[in-house]
Amino acid sequence: MKVQVCKSQVCTGLPKCGCIFLFLAIFVCILIIYIMDILAFLKKANTIVIIPSVSPFTTPSEMHYNCKFQPFSGTDAHEEHLLLQSIAWPETPPLPSPVSMNRTSDPAHSTFTILPGREGEQWHIGDKLEVLIKIHDFQGHPKNCGGDVLLARLHNPTLDAGVAGQIVDHLNGSYSALFFLLWEGSAQVEVTLVHPSEAVTELRRLNIEQPDRMRFVSQFRSGSVTETTKCHVCLRPTQQPVCNYTDLQTGEPWFCYKPKNLSCDARILHLRAGYQQITAMDQLFQRGVNMKVSIPASGPAGVTVLPKKKDNSEESSNSVGPGPSGYYYQGVWKALDDTTVHQFNTPSAITQCLKGKVVHLYGDSTIRQWFEYFIATVRDLKEFNLHSEKKVGPFIALNYENNIIVTYRVHGPPLHFTKVPTSELRYIANELDSVTGGRNTVVVIGIWAHFCTFPTEIYIRRLQSIRRAVVRLLSRAPDTLVVIRTGNPKALKLHEVLTNSDWYSLQRDKVLRAMFKGLNVNLVDAWEMVLAHHLPHQLHPQFPIIKNMINVLLSYICPQKDG
Repeated sequence: MKVQVCKSQVCTGLPKCGCIFLFLAIFVCILIIYIMDILAFLKKANTIVIIPSVSPFTTPSEMHYNCKFQPFSGTDAHEEHLLLQSIAWPETPPLPSPVSMNRTSDPAHSTFTILPGREGEQWHIGDKLEVLIKIHDFQGHPKNCGGDVLLARLHNPTLDAGVAGQIVDHLNGSYSALFFLLWEGSAQVEVTLVHPSEAVTELRRLNIEQPDRMRFVSQFRSGSVTETTKCHVCLRPTQQPVCNYTDLQTGEPWFCYKPKNLSCDARILHLRAGYQQITAMDQLFQRGVNMKVSIPASGPAGVTVLPKKKDNSEESSNSVGPGPSGYYYQGVWKALDDTTVHQFNTPSAITQCLKGKVVHLYGDSTIRQWFEYFIATVRDLKEFNLHSEKKVGPFIALNYENNIIVTYRVHGPPLHFTKVPTSELRYIANELDSVTGGRNTVVVIGIWAHFCTFPTEIYIRRLQSIRRAVVRLLSRAPDTLVVIRTGNPKALKLHEVLTNSDWYSLQRDKVLRAMFKGLNVNLVDAWEMVLAHHLPHQLHPQFPIIKNMINVLLSYICPQKDG
């Protein structure tokens, strides 16, 4: 936009001061028109302009409420779109009001059937087994839509063997479970209905309508004055001013209502405050009825696997594409990629592997389990007392003789831990930027369980910031070993499932794998390692499973050393 003003024509007959005033007025008008043009363009482009505030808090009108956050642009936005597409769940039926169980998925009326293989009823190691699952409702009628949450496992209790199956949804009430046959002898099929499709409808609704159902607060203190206010990414609109604790380096958002009598800088503690009243259709989440219940077989529930045939190069007609990451045999996890999992069965074997190493563990309590395992099993690895909060950390353990350091630090909010000093709220990406790295440095990351009640977009953004930090670390120190721990299925009770369901975990597990695919990082597949094992699912897997996870980690650290 060009505006031309002719001085000789405008100022004719005016005193000098009047001419100057006239030029100033014209300049202001031009500036206003220019700003209006910019705002009109931004409105068309659906762009949000963030103006930094010199105030430590923002008023409600400036806040991102109800999980609204600054939109991505460019490649990040495209990646977010692709990730959300990759985890898109089949459409699930709307729920009538009141809900009738009669039309919902019933594991007792549902069945699975082992389909014949290439050679009829003969099976050999290396073959693939296909199982057809048919879901019926409580009236015995077949379902005609997909979206049920199913888990499948093939196992042999005598051999202490097990492998996870891959579920394929045919979107018509039937599913396939596909297995690799990996050991000789009997192989029993186990299919579990985690949630009916109708429950997924409810879980989706909860994350849209009640993303703040997990309650967080912060404590503020100055002298003898103490106040507590609610905190979240998804704060509800009120007239109360808001403290903005968005991290300056990563852009990770976190907000608290400002206390009435204290400043935002007086914040000293982050606390979990339990659950808000959750409005949910409880009958969709009944243990022993329609939540984590086994589906019976319509015929034989297993097969007998014969030795591998000499010529078994031909692909099976029921090829499943990518197979499992590994399986158990005699209680030992065997990887199916290029990793040879060694057994570090003695403290001296673990010590020898970790000699001269610095191991940094970042994440939630499922990663803290690994720190606790090292403390319990590694000789002369002594925890240094930092007077940290129990279960929160940070923690550090040292073995001076063998120059071993193992550290643990919890990830930044959201955090379900009871009490965390705000001074210890650190984001993994920022911590990684302070790691020198190198061939004697091991970085382990596990972050998933605390994000289930949040929109998936928030989890994607957290992983993107961590991935960028991993890329920077590997750029400056390519020999650094980076290991990612996935999420895992767990035991489900009503109050837990509404905040931390296996369906939520499964969705975030898919995002995690996709986010780090193609990077020079290693994976500990906790999802399959828990699913394939005979022990019951728990948020914190039991010792035999943890031992196998640690053996995978140590095999990455010491690929040539056998315990």
